This record gives sequence, C-alpha cells and structure tokens, in this order.
Amino acid sequence: MNYIVMDLEWNQGNPEKEPELADMPFEIVEIGAIKLNKDRKMVEQFSELVKPQVYHELHHITRKLIHLQMEELQKGRVFPEVCKQFLDWCGEEEYVFCTWGPLDLGELQKNMDHYDMEPLTDRPLKFLDVQKLFSLAFDDQKTRRTLEHAVDMLEIEKDIPFHRAFSDAYYTAKVLEKIDREEILRFYSYDTYVKPQSPETEIHADFGTYVKYISRVFPDKQTALEDREVTGCRCFKCHKNIKRKVRWFTANGKHYYAVSECDVHGFMKGKIRIRKTPDDQVYVIKTEKFITAEEAKEWKDLAEKSKKQRREKLQKRRGLLDSILRPME
Repeated sequence: MNYIVMDLEWNQGNPEKEPELADMPFEIVEIGAIKLNKDRKMVEQFSELVKPQVYHELHHITRKLIHLQMEELQKGRVFPEVCKQFLDWCGEEEYVFCTWGPLDLGELQKNMDHYDMEPLTDRPLKFLDVQKLFSLAFDDQKTRRTLEHAVDMLEIEKDIPFHRAFSDAYYTAKVLEKIDREEILRFYSYDTYVKPQSPETEIHADFGTYVKYISRVFPDKQTALEDREVTGCRCFKCHKNIKRKVRWFTANGKHYYAVSECDVHGFMKGKIRIRKTPDDQVYVIKTEKFITAEEAKEWKDLAEKSKKQRREKLQKRRGLLDSILRPME
C-alpha cells in the first residue's frame, strides 16, 4: 500500500455577497503531493497550479499566506484537468490519503462536486491525519500543533519555504516518516463529506483502545436516537450486549453520554455526537471506550446532576407559565 501525502492551497470568496457560489467557498489553486511506498519512503512527487474559474481576485489572506499572484495562477490548467491528472498519478495500487489536519479532503471533494466530477467514495473516506498522529507519537496526544512546530521539534531540515502545497506535503511526509511506532498508524481518521446513506456504508472502526461508529443519515435527531445501533451498548471486546449503568443523558442536546458494564471487561463509556447535514438531516458519530470504576462513578454523578438541572429548569418554566396564565383566569 502507498501513502499519498497531499496538501492544497485555496482562494476564498464571500458567499454572503455571492450566494450562488456558497457550494464552493474555497477554490483550490494548487495541489501538491508526495507518494510514499509501503515502507514510507518517498518515491514520487506531484505539483500543479490550478487556473481559477470562480474567484478572479486573490483574497488578501491567500495572497499573504502563499505568496502567489493571480498572473501565475492564470498559467495553470483548470481544476478538472489538474484533479484528474492528480488522481491518475495516485495510481491503481492501493493507497491511503495523508494530510496535515482534517480539512483538505473535504475541500477537494467539494471542488470536485462543483465540476460534477465522479466522487472519490460512496461513504466516509478513510485517511491519516498526520497532525493527529504527530500528537499521539511525540506530544500530549491532544494538542494540535502547526506543521512548522512539528518540523522543528523533530529537527527536520527546512530546505524549502512553507505555505505552498508541495512544500507542506513534503514536510508532512517527512513527519510521517519519523513515526517509528507502527501501532500509531492504525489510528485512521474519516472525512465525512460523503455521509453513509445505508447500513452497508456505515463505518464501524475498531482502534483497539476504543471504537467508532459513523451512522447513516436520519431525517431528524429523534429518529436517530430511536435507532438500536445508535443507542445500543455492546462490549467491543467480547461483542455481547451489556448492562447499562447510566442511561443516555445530555447537557446540551448535541452530545449524549452513557455508561455500561461488561461482566468480563468492566465499565465502558459511550459518547454520541449529533451532526447536521447541509439539508438539515442528521447523522451520528458514536465512540466507546473502557473506563475505570472511579470514572464510571463520576459520570453517574454528572448524569444525576444534569437530570436535576433539567428538572429544576422545567419547574421554573412551569412556574413562569402559571404566573402568566393566573391573571387571565
């Protein structure tokens, strides 16, 4: 399997002033990539400018960041041609996209949609977020660092300028090469520009220490929360249905939590995130992981506190309603 380490530069418009272009607020103006073989050694490179067709002036932020002029971009080819060349360059051998951060693949697919190109996938796209992997391998496993910070920390030679598509892909590849713990590479990410439309295209990913489920699209939140796969609790080690110790609860209506207990493997916490689609439907991202007995008690206390707050809020609303209606009797 090859690794396609890619980076994009894009220009931006103003969808509020140009609502007809809201489907593509960021127009790709450069694609850069490095191909690594199965041993994560550089074998090929790709670098092309894209001739703008949507925004014919460079946004001041874009111009300052990438040090390009519109005159240079006009020498490039249009996006469908460059994108097709890039995808052909990726090759027929199995590969996985790798990016610094989670944004590039969504913008690539959005630009492809704008030109009615054939989609990359019919479900969430599996990729390696090297920014996340860097944090897992070398940092605190949570903080998102800049690419230049990672390059400096790993003492990688800075022999070309940053903030161009090819150079950022090159440095991202250099960081990826430095990750010498193979188990880190199993922590894939999923771009959800394309959402699952059926149970067959839903994502069930096991990362060893936790599992992730990305659901199909539902018409609304209530329908999603009535689905057994969404709210079910099953031990991801022995695959048995397990007892729920803390029922699903929420403090904000977007994130839901529950705690269950497996007789063999202990307490497991579930987290549900409700995500909206552009057409106001919803899908769910659920993660589950094992926690300690002390953590389970903390979540139980939090659930009881949340339940009490909701009850008090409801009583306050009823009291306010009664005070409004009483003078009318």
